Parts: sequence; structure tokens; C-alpha cells
Amino acid sequence: MLLKVNGNEFGISINGIEVIKHSTENPFVFLGKGEAEYDMYRGNFKITDYLEERVALKKFEVIKNEKDVFEINLFDHEELKLTLFGKKEDGRAKIYFTSKNEIDNRIWIRVLAEEDEKVYGCGEQLSYFNLRGKNFPLWTSEPGVGRNKNTYTTWQADVKDKAGGDYYNTNYPQPTYVSTRKYYCHLESTAYLDFDFRNKKFHELQCWNIPEFILFETGETYLDIQQKLTGYFGRQPKLPEWVYNGLMLGLQGGTEVVLDKVNKALDAGIKVSSVWCQDWQGKRITSFGKRLNWNWKWSPEEYPNLDVEIKKLKERGIKFLGYINPYVIEGFDLYEEAKAEGYLATKLDGSDYTVDFGEFYCGVVDFTNPAACEWYKNVIKTNLIDFGLDGWMADFGEYLPTDCKLSNGLSAEVMHNAWPAMWAKINYEAVKEAGKLEEIVYFMRAGFTGTQKYCTLIWAGDQSVDFSLDDGLASVIPAALSVGMTGNGLSHSDIGGYTSLHGNKRNRELLLRWTEMAAFTPVMRTHEGNRPDDNYQHDGDIGAMKFFARMTDIYTSLKPYLKTLVEENANFGIPVQRPIFFHYEKDLRSYDIKYQYLLGEDLLVAPVHQEHIERWNVYLPEDKWIHLWTGEEYKGGDIEISARLGYPPVFYRKGSKWESLFKEIGAK
Repeated sequence: MLLKVNGNEFGISINGIEVIKHSTENPFVFLGKGEAEYDMYRGNFKITDYLEERVALKKFEVIKNEKDVFEINLFDHEELKLTLFGKKEDGRAKIYFTSKNEIDNRIWIRVLAEEDEKVYGCGEQLSYFNLRGKNFPLWTSEPGVGRNKNTYTTWQADVKDKAGGDYYNTNYPQPTYVSTRKYYCHLESTAYLDFDFRNKKFHELQCWNIPEFILFETGETYLDIQQKLTGYFGRQPKLPEWVYNGLMLGLQGGTEVVLDKVNKALDAGIKVSSVWCQDWQGKRITSFGKRLNWNWKWSPEEYPNLDVEIKKLKERGIKFLGYINPYVIEGFDLYEEAKAEGYLATKLDGSDYTVDFGEFYCGVVDFTNPAACEWYKNVIKTNLIDFGLDGWMADFGEYLPTDCKLSNGLSAEVMHNAWPAMWAKINYEAVKEAGKLEEIVYFMRAGFTGTQKYCTLIWAGDQSVDFSLDDGLASVIPAALSVGMTGNGLSHSDIGGYTSLHGNKRNRELLLRWTEMAAFTPVMRTHEGNRPDDNYQHDGDIGAMKFFARMTDIYTSLKPYLKTLVEENANFGIPVQRPIFFHYEKDLRSYDIKYQYLLGEDLLVAPVHQEHIERWNVYLPEDKWIHLWTGEEYKGGDIEISARLGYPPVFYRKGSKWESLFKEIGAK
């Protein structure tokens, strides 16, 4: 890290890449004061800010400038406002911020940019992969229904439920991006942030408190950068061996219904690794659809003899998965116990605080209270692990309201973004303390800085059951790529989507297209959706079941290849689903491709994400590619290929050490 001063200017470079440029005419940092209002409705937020002041810190004074260490004071005219302390730590450049005025609670930091530069990451982004040209508010929330203000579905969701969302809404934001200038940047704060990539000359990173530091680290290649980034944030553990044995079959409705559907699936030739029953603890019916009873223990009424049947399923090689989230429903024993022990967040005056989750109310387990953390870990260990569950959906994490009181005394506004990573840590420690790490898998949709090392598997959240670009099948592709570049290389989605509202109903074609894509991802898992009776399901007809049988056969045949990729993610942080430019850096076209991906280095997947398609356009980087299904060879560029159902556009790299495996799969 080098600080270079020239008169009334200074620049900061990291391994020859200049990231900060400051002068009195073009300052790189601004301070201000603002007052925010947060209106939360069922996890959807309307956020407004009354900005009182924004002042450029033009004048500076260098206090220290030594090798890899510097200290700079920044002034508003003659008043000292901010001190920067830069130093190199483990090869990373960190610039720490110290504010001299407690009133200032807004900061804008400008990082140098180039006009043709591209940026990626910022957590899980479902509408855009290359983030250049847009700004991205970073606040964990419900992603919204439709996520596009120009669509009928989003308009209806906004009017009826304040839940339409927009392109930037996501369960998993993170103030970290990767630049094609060959560095990654991270801003350390859990406050509300907005990363603005619209200016040709700089990226403006806004934060609603004074961050602890900004971090830069460079790399020779994107694989090198990825390894360094995950070396800093931590890496996901390997998936359990049993995951590769087939489909996580999402079912609900009670013991008899589930067992009958499992047997029919097996009879149809569907390979089933596990049964995922989100309603194992009972259900509730609301206007939204089928919801769950959030009291985290087995419901004998809904699932009679489940304690016995789980053991029988395991004897057949089938695991059982359930569901939990970080809230407890009012009126049941876990809520009453947590309330009595002081384990729940309260109102500012100390009275009870419950959150509306859609026609039922829940308490928020206070993860800033160490005793509450231990209690909730024991809930997981006793009610889930000891009962026999081999995994679960660790849902939610986005709903911490900003007006509640927490045990640690910090503002809930600042803790809101931190909550998903704290929830991930609860699950991780419960599993690890039970001695079940890499035997149990839990999957999460919400995240923030620090989630990486505590989450065994990401899932892309609640997509609409349609072909829409921003909230349907297509959206899970940039979601996997962006969250992968933020350090979460194990990701998947609900096969067929989840949300059926405002006339959306899953049809057969959507379910099968989603299935064929999922066969070329780390994990295959179905979901019946919030309104199962409105949605086409895997057992809708014998043809659909045979389709699932073939695709699960393909997925399980990929096991040796997938296991290698998952190990690579655990050891080096290289995601299983990768952008094309990870392995073809000189291919300029590949940097803007968001609906194709490399599965490892040797498979290229171009999922069909539109309906009524017989042929599909694919872009191949320059190499020798073999079409998986026909064996035809291509050299690269734009091609049009047959894309009938069950034969998604997939290509393998000629000369791959896995070529014989791919040929075998292509013959299925």
C-alpha cells in the first residue's frame, strides 16, 4: 500500500492499482448528518432519509507516511472531522476511519473507477450480475414479489401487500464487490449502505454510520482474488455425502401423504436423497396460503409416528429434513419460555415486542444475548438433531425491526444487517457442537458479511412460479453467480419457484425447465410452493415423474465431478457455479453474460429460461466444446442449438479429464 502526496493532492495505491484519489477540487470523502425512517411491513421496507447536511472534506494533513502505514487528518475548512489510518494486514490494505464528531452519521467514499470497468458481487443480486450503471441499496429484506415495477405482478403486490420489490431488493446484500481492475473492496459496517456504480470516474459508497474500515486486496487472476476474498471471510464446509444421492423431495401434508408420495417417486425411478417436510412442526392456513406453526418441535398431530418413520426412511437410505427460523410464535411454549427468561427483543420501554408475519405474531430471539443464543442452539440440538433431522431450511433473518431494544445496547438499525450472519452462526455452532458438521446440511436465504463460513448452503429465496427475468427461473442464475463471487460457492433454488400470487400458477413446462437446470447445480430440491394446489407438482403425471427420474439420474451421475468442485470451494473458495470469465479472462463478451455459467471448469450450462422454446442461443468462449447430448464439436462464438425439454444446452470442454463421465451422461 502506497500513499503518494503531491501538493494539495494525494493518492492511495494497492500493488500498483490506484484506488483513492483526493484533491481540494475532487475530494474522495464526504461527511453528513441524516435521519432515517424505516417502515417495515412483513419484511418489506420503505426507507426514507432526511438529509440535513453533506460536506466535502477537502483539506487534509498527513501525520504519518511510512511503508504500508499512513495517517491522514481530513478537515471541513479548519475543523478536524475524520482521521484515516491505513496499514497493511496479512497482505490486505485496510483504511480505518475515526470520526471526531459523534453527530456525523453519514459518509460517502469515492473509489476510483475506469469507464470500461465492471463490478460484481454485493451479495446475492437477482436482476443484475455486472453492477456497473446502477446503484444498489444494501439492506437485508424480503426481495419482493415480481421485483420489477413495470410488471403487473409487482404492481399488484405493491398495491395489496407493500411487497412488490425492485431490482436491488435481496435477502442477502453485502458491502463487498469485485472489480475487473483486479481487486476486491469491502466496507466494514452493518448499517444501511448504498453502493453507487453509475459514475464513469468513481464508485460512491454510502454508509449510514461511520464504518470501521475499508479493505482492498488485489489478485493476479479472478481465481486468485476469489481465493483471497474467501480466505478473509471464511469458506463453506463440504456438503454431506448423502446429498449427491438424489433429489431433496419437498413434500408436506402429514406422515401418510408423505410416505405415499415417496414410494410413488421411488417406483417411478426418481432418485431421492432426502425428504424435506417444512410442515413437520405443524401448519397454519392464512390468506397467503399454507404457512407453518413456528413452534420448533415435532407435531404428532400433523405427523403421527414420525419418530419411528424417520428411522425407517434412513434404513432405506433416505434422510429427513425439516424447517426452523429465528422467531417463536406467540401463545406456544417456546415463546413463553423465551419471554420468561428474557431471551426476546423488546420494545424500547422493555415491554413485549412481536412482529407481524402475516396473520400471526412472533417474538424475536435476541442473538445479542449470549444466554438466548445458547438456549436457541439447544432448541436446534434437542428438537431437530436429536429427533433425527439430517438438515433443515434455516429460514428468514431479514425481519429484525429497527425500533426494538436489544440486549447488547446497540441500535437495532445498526444490528439489522448483522442479524442473518448471527442466525447462521447459531445453526453452525449447534451442528458443530453436536459433532454433525458435514453430515447435516441447512440452507439459508438471508445473509450479510460473515455468513460465508457459517452457512452450509445458500438458497435463492422465494421466486415467483413463472419465467419472469427479475423474479422467476432466470433470476436464480445471476443470483448464484453474484453470491458465489461474494464467497458463497454452494447455492441452489426451489425447483419450480415458490410464490403463487396475483394469478401466478406454476405450469408443467416451468417445473420441468427448472428441474433440468437444477440437475447441473450443487443441489436439487423441490418446493410445493405457498399454494400447492395451484401449482403443477413433480407427480402431476407419469411423464413428469419419468422426467424427474431421468434428471435425478443425470445429477447423481455427476457426483464425482460435483464432489471435486465442492471440495474446491471448501479448500479455496472457488464457487461451483462460476462466471465464464473466471476461466476465460481474455474473452470480453463473457463479462456481461449473466444467464449462463460454468459448472466447474469443464461444463458450460446455458439454461432455457423462456417458455415455448425449441431452439436456444448460446455463447461459447473460444475453446473446443462438445455438445453433451449430440457429441457435436464447437469452437466458440454464438451458436443456436436444439433445446427440447430434458436436453438443456450443456457443453463440456474437449480434453477434460472428466470426458468419459460426460459422454456417459450425454447418452442417458
